[in-house]
Amino acid sequence: MHPDLQEIILSEEQIQRRVAELGRQITRDYQDRHLLTIGILRGAVIFLADLIRHLDLPVAVDFMAVSSYGQATASSGVVRILKDLDETVTGRHVLLVEDIIDTGLTLSYLVDNLRSRRPASLRICTLLDKPSRRKVEITPDYNGFTIPDRFVVGYGLDYAENYRQLPYIGVLKPEVYRR
Repeated sequence: MHPDLQEIILSEEQIQRRVAELGRQITRDYQDRHLLTIGILRGAVIFLADLIRHLDLPVAVDFMAVSSYGQATASSGVVRILKDLDETVTGRHVLLVEDIIDTGLTLSYLVDNLRSRRPASLRICTLLDKPSRRKVEITPDYNGFTIPDRFVVGYGLDYAENYRQLPYIGVLKPEVYRR
């Protein structure tokens, strides 16, 4: 375990098992359709890469980069698109892949933005959901794990661009982010 962590809440094995389950469920739901997956940079990269390896259907990949946290530990609620899509979503089946849903503010903005582009369908897949922090009503169609309100890092999630490479998800010690 990394020395900056209090505890590991999701092991590498738990994560990989659940990602495979999500892949099977998404494959069933999108059978005979071409799927456009949109990963939200940077946090969702590892999750998306693992997830699409479990999809047994035609899949395209694109990315959006947004900013709502900066160096902070909580979303500001102000969302800026730093990188927009290269692919068009109009008339396509879209799966928005996110690392974590916290307040829901960023994701709600992205969903509204993507819906305005008229996809055939739009669903949300998240690795982690923290419903206790929700400020807007948004529910993922596919959810890896529901977690309590703790500051987590690893498997793509970061604090100040650190810890993304950890193969598990752990709770960051408060003294690390209060420095």
